[in-house]
Amino acid sequence: MLANPFKPTAGKMPPILIGRQSVIDDFAEALDNGVGAPGRIMLITGQRGFGKTVMLTEFRRIAKARQWETIGETASEGLVARLVQTLTPSGIHMDQVNLSPSIGITGLASASIGQAHFTAESNPLTLRNALNKRLASRKIGKGKGILITIDETQAASREDLVAIATAIQHVIADGDESDTSEAERKGVAIVFAGLPYMVNDLLNNEVTTFLRRALRRELDNVPLPDVKNAFIETIGESGKQIGESDALEAARASKGYPYMVQLIGYYMWQSSQRRDSDIVSAHDVKVGTADALLAFDDAVCAPALDGATSAERLFLKAMAQDTPNPTRVGDIAGRTHRSRSWVSKYRAILIKNRLIRQSSHGQLEFAVPHLGEYLNTL
Repeated sequence: MLANPFKPTAGKMPPILIGRQSVIDDFAEALDNGVGAPGRIMLITGQRGFGKTVMLTEFRRIAKARQWETIGETASEGLVARLVQTLTPSGIHMDQVNLSPSIGITGLASASIGQAHFTAESNPLTLRNALNKRLASRKIGKGKGILITIDETQAASREDLVAIATAIQHVIADGDESDTSEAERKGVAIVFAGLPYMVNDLLNNEVTTFLRRALRRELDNVPLPDVKNAFIETIGESGKQIGESDALEAARASKGYPYMVQLIGYYMWQSSQRRDSDIVSAHDVKVGTADALLAFDDAVCAPALDGATSAERLFLKAMAQDTPNPTRVGDIAGRTHRSRSWVSKYRAILIKNRLIRQSSHGQLEFAVPHLGEYLNTL
């Protein structure tokens, strides 16, 4: 029985990382180019469904292939404590005191069963010591290191981000002060991934100014010709076929949005499978697109609006009246009964948060596919 080659589950590695090769090369070259390469500190941003989690998975695969140790984390409460525990599962030694997950020491750490909780003041030093201790281990070869990836960075606490940034900065400096040659020096790499607005929060914090030197890569829509070719190749490798025109129609329906590419691919392939056919037809593309849009609304459009204020929603609803066509900026003031300064303010906010974008002079469009249609159903 043939297996569906498309993987729309969040974070699941798709068969082809279309349109992302330059970002992958940036990271791989940074590992190969040694300590100090800018790609060893990286910020990956993009809207939901643009493949940020997939990119982190690919980075860890690349690092493992080069004999690096890897740690994959998702930002949530206790992030730094989990990193320390992963780096030193048997406990850490700091200032002649052994801290382990089952011991609490006043002023340094408190612990519950199975998890340590470090104070905000000790976090940077604790993580720095844990990283240096792990790098000194014989388990990490000469010229290799530790890769840490942190997903959903916008959900991290300010204290954890400051602790991580401070610790990484000091670990890099500690390595620079050693007598080890460049070729043999062990290093640390860290990749943050999150929604676009989180970058400003990171870069504006005075303690994380070193992140301004990080290599920033924003994941955007994939060119439609690349999507079309990916559909043809992926479906062909699965044992089925799709024509050029039908693949192009499916690509247009996806609008180059990576998650939508996976959804449409999955559902049109399934439609063909239900017909017991080895051809993905125009009918399958139509059925697959309809099913994909329903799934897309729940997985992308609804979460994209979760953080929007009432004023931002009012602005977006005014734009949705024109969907799928662009909206003239001048029409929004009349529809919302707000001033031009109000329109300018929220236009800037929504563009910064990558919910909308300028399509031409004086016109705006949604940056998230199908968001306009979804807003019109609310």
